[in-house]
Parts: sequence; structure tokens; C-alpha cells
Amino acid sequence: MENVIVYTSNNCPHCKQVKSFLCDQGIEFEERNIEKNDEFAQQVWDMGVRAVPLTIIGEHRILGMNKLQFNKALNPEA
Repeated sequence: MENVIVYTSNNCPHCKQVKSFLCDQGIEFEERNIEKNDEFAQQVWDMGVRAVPLTIIGEHRILGMNKLQFNKALNPEA
């Protein structure tokens, strides 16, 4: 399994959905809260993204809670 990183912010309902989805799938991930760490916020900004949740799975960048994109990134052979 590729390294999974989820950029989040406080009180973000879509961030909670993404984290819950990944947990339900048994997928470990690193959470990077952009409100708690300015470096994480800068990383998101440097990618040209202005919103969270942003999930990085290998070469895939997934904005928001998009099950189709998650399934594609998590099951590339399917």
C-alpha cells in the first residue's frame, strides 16, 4: 500500500468523512492538520490547492470526499 496523507483542518465535516472512510477500509494514513502546523498549510498551498481535505495516495491527489477517486487510487488494478 502506498503512503496515504490526508491534509485536514479543524471542524471540517468533509475531513471527518475522509478519515472515517479510510478507517473503515482499514487504511492507515498520516493526518496533517493545516491549522495546527503552518508547514502543512504551506505544502497544500505549494501544490496549488486552496481547500481541504486533500488526500495524497501515491501519484493521486483527491480533493474532498470522492469515493470513485478513492477506489481508483486504492485499487489501481480494478
